[in-house]
Amino acid sequence: MAEADHQASAEAEPGPYVPIVLEEWQKKEEDWKEVVKRKLRRQCTCSPGRVKALLLGFFPVISWLPHYRPKEWLLGDTMSGLIVGILLVPQSIAYSLLAGQDPIYGLYTSFFSSIIYTLLGTSRHISVGIFGVLCLLVGQVVDRELSLAGYLTDANQTALADAGNATAGPVCDRSCYAIVVGATVTFMAGVYQVLMGLFQVGFVAVYLSDSLLSGFATGASLTILTSQVKYLLGIKIPRAQGLGSLIKTWVSLFKNIGQTNVCDLLTSLLCLLVLVPSKELNNRFKAKLKAPIPFELLVVIVATLASHFGRFHERFGSDVSGTIPTGFLPPQLPDWSLIPNVALDALSIAIVGFAITISLSEMFAKKHGYMVDPNQEMYAIGFCNILPSFFRCFSTSAALTKTLVKESTGCHTQVSGLVTALVLLLVMLVIAPLFYSLQKCVLAVIIVVNLRGALHKFSDVPRMWRVNRVDAVIWLVTMATSAFVNTELGLLMGVLVSALCVLGRTQRASALQLGQAGHLDLYLDMATYKGLSTQPGIVVFRYEAPIYYANQGLFKKALYRRVGLDPIKEKAFRRKQEKQKRKQQADLVADEAATRSKGTEESTNVFLPQGSSFHTLVIDCGPVLFLDTAGVGAMKEVYKDYKALGVRVLLARCNTSVLDSLQRGGYLEHKGGDSEMVFFTISDAISYARSLPSQNGDCDTIC
Repeated sequence: MAEADHQASAEAEPGPYVPIVLEEWQKKEEDWKEVVKRKLRRQCTCSPGRVKALLLGFFPVISWLPHYRPKEWLLGDTMSGLIVGILLVPQSIAYSLLAGQDPIYGLYTSFFSSIIYTLLGTSRHISVGIFGVLCLLVGQVVDRELSLAGYLTDANQTALADAGNATAGPVCDRSCYAIVVGATVTFMAGVYQVLMGLFQVGFVAVYLSDSLLSGFATGASLTILTSQVKYLLGIKIPRAQGLGSLIKTWVSLFKNIGQTNVCDLLTSLLCLLVLVPSKELNNRFKAKLKAPIPFELLVVIVATLASHFGRFHERFGSDVSGTIPTGFLPPQLPDWSLIPNVALDALSIAIVGFAITISLSEMFAKKHGYMVDPNQEMYAIGFCNILPSFFRCFSTSAALTKTLVKESTGCHTQVSGLVTALVLLLVMLVIAPLFYSLQKCVLAVIIVVNLRGALHKFSDVPRMWRVNRVDAVIWLVTMATSAFVNTELGLLMGVLVSALCVLGRTQRASALQLGQAGHLDLYLDMATYKGLSTQPGIVVFRYEAPIYYANQGLFKKALYRRVGLDPIKEKAFRRKQEKQKRKQQADLVADEAATRSKGTEESTNVFLPQGSSFHTLVIDCGPVLFLDTAGVGAMKEVYKDYKALGVRVLLARCNTSVLDSLQRGGYLEHKGGDSEMVFFTISDAISYARSLPSQNGDCDTIC
């Protein structure tokens, strides 16, 4: 580096400085009233073209269905729709158990959501329907409201309080009230999602990182797994509520382990022995198989037949699905009196639902080269909750597993969703009553087996830690809070930790001293690259973060440490030195000593600090995205403190936002004007500094 400095100093004297001058566009100041009027006029104008655009935007099916290519797409859509429909039959029945609902309502939910998303959705591939995490959240609300209404145990089937719904009659049994609660919380979640679409807040999904969503799903999966153990063992215990429900459930399970139903336990083990290896086989040979083998449906059929002919319910007391009615019940309004109780729960369900849906839709859109509209996706998923809630359905969203199956089996458009709906309709109208003898432990096995993907994330933690420790911390905190404290609180904690990590990164931003690469206009970190050159008396500094209230003090400390000159300490040192010299001056008697002391004192007024070798500081503002009031104040303090020491401060590569903040904050009102303080490039700032007289002269001629 010394050789590079020597070469730089040996260069010829610089020629006259020629500044870069750019003329700015004059911004037209517009009254805010005129702006509001113009935007209202644009939004409220009614014309045939605007009506058509709104119609096509709200019903995307109108735009893509006329261009459907049956010869190329119909076979793939039909096959994927059939396969997803077959997979959804046992899963819809199983996840009804998780949501605290009767089996038929899981089929209703998958049926209605498939049709509505086909009409309103913009993704061609995602499968919208039941999703385990949302079923868990709905089930927790249902159990809480059942407990508040007096339904304390699974055996209690009579209301101790009025259900509060006119259509339910003066007295509503446990199953009826669970349906009312699930439908009401689903209705409110859909309303929230539609409002998010109206206010154009689809961008909020980007703040829910992949590590946050993955940690939340894994933590919720642990809670789901815990909630299903009682069905695997055939133990009848109420679902734990409140903080630490997972730990409470395990404590209750161990206390009641003696009540295990041997028939349910053996059935669970047999189903696990079949489904776990079969799922692995499907995953291992998915590239060779045209469609996954529906082992779940086969297990459900065999288990139902065994339970029916073996009379497991009558002989062994095994818990079965019971009567599953056919057809559709008449629509029913939500219970308006329950809305204050479930409003907050519905908000967390709405956020999780739209975040999962938008994340999956954008992922598959990028993979297949088309665009999705986040706000329209929120409308779609919102109406997938609002409209089915009148038919006693519970919350829905996109589901990764079924979406992967749908895509891998030849899906091209959402016509496959209509085929899936037809399969479910056939089951609801004809086949559903045949599942009367299906044991609930079999449904619990299906739920547990489908958690494998989320639980496998634990094996990725070491790799995640090596790649990015911040993401790993977000994942671990979100997972642990969701599992061991509270599911909804886990999502909130994940968002807060993510925000704190972003703030923390600005607190630990890199502070670099830059050098020039050859004769190029390229300035890089001197601690990273060899052979970089510097200009005598000029230091180039870069701070790689915005400068705002939270890190403005750290910015100044990093600057002083990196350039090796702290103005505060230097001024304190000078005051101490002057005080000592005045004391010495009073003690000296000899005129010669006094004269010498006086001459030294005068020279200290305009000298560079001992150990400092620069007279100009160039701050590269390229990575500084914005400045707030505190950031502008920090820049003004740096300018003032270094000016007092005779060091010139120049700014380079400021973006328009930073320039605007500096202008409004009064930074550019110093003597000399902004043409001598702010430069478009680092080279331009250095050329200007080299063209001025040496810093060893009078400070007034420089600053």
